[in-house]
Amino acid sequence: MALMAAKKHSDPEQWKESYLKTFKWMVFGRSFEDKIAALYRAGKITGGVYLGRGQEAFSAALGAQLDQSGGDIFAGLIRDQAGRMAFGEPLIDAARTYLGSVEGPMKGRDGNIHRGLPSKGMPAMISHLGSLIAVVNGMLIAKRFKGESGVVGGATIGDGGTSTGAFHEAMNQAAVEKLPLVVAVANNQYAYSTKEDRQFACESLVDRAKGYGVSGYSIDGTDPLECVEVFSEAISKARSGAGPQMVVGRMLRLAGHGEHDDARYVAASAREDHFGRDCNKVAVEQILQNGWMTEMEIEQLKQRIQKEVEEATVQAQSESSPSPVKETWQAISSSDLVESENTWRS
Repeated sequence: MALMAAKKHSDPEQWKESYLKTFKWMVFGRSFEDKIAALYRAGKITGGVYLGRGQEAFSAALGAQLDQSGGDIFAGLIRDQAGRMAFGEPLIDAARTYLGSVEGPMKGRDGNIHRGLPSKGMPAMISHLGSLIAVVNGMLIAKRFKGESGVVGGATIGDGGTSTGAFHEAMNQAAVEKLPLVVAVANNQYAYSTKEDRQFACESLVDRAKGYGVSGYSIDGTDPLECVEVFSEAISKARSGAGPQMVVGRMLRLAGHGEHDDARYVAASAREDHFGRDCNKVAVEQILQNGWMTEMEIEQLKQRIQKEVEEATVQAQSESSPSPVKETWQAISSSDLVESENTWRS
């Protein structure tokens, strides 16, 4: 077990490819969520909308460096749009789910954030309060039973979620089993409206890594380069058999808990603090500083992404919602069983 502070950009050039990939998905996440927020305010979306604004670097850096084609797993939560897309979630799937299209992965049957494709390494979010880590543990153990090796499971959690029993049990299980798990703890300083000093008494959430017997990293979640570096190291160690890795990133949620919340409880001092800065703006500064893209190239990328977002949301809005008359409403995963029973009865 080791407890580590983040490295400080020893050689940024070696991270160029991973960084630019991460940045693209940061922009995708922000652009798509801005559009979804506008549609929500226009009354086009049923259910809540929860934005990852300010958390894109931390989320995308994990999702972009996992390997979906190689059997890795990514379990994102309500603020992980950037990470979901970086891992491989199609933009149209996200749009269809938010807009209730019957063509979406959940067929318009579930809440707009409870979506996934387990066969592609993306379990559907059952809860944002720690339960999903145990699901990833189960998927990793299943791969072990099948003789599959070299895979990594990435799971995200918020600072508030780390106070739940489900989180503690899952972390303990992962540590005992030495699972190749990377847990990304996004400490955005508020569990809804509860400040962190009312959530935990340890100096930092990363201190808990020592109690579980896992490796822990404390990083600046507003620094995209630091996020890329540290997640690369954590994923590599998990893949090589070093057991679970816990990465704690400090940042600020740059929106309310959801679009229904004006976040008036967030102190002005927190917004003005270093960790209150916008990671997307930091990314642009770092890219220009390293000469990886020009301002024009960045703007062109943003325009291309915005066009894709507009096309996906227009398409999803044009599609049908599920029909209460035609739908059988059995669980999607049990449809084969239902068909078998009907065949037997006939």
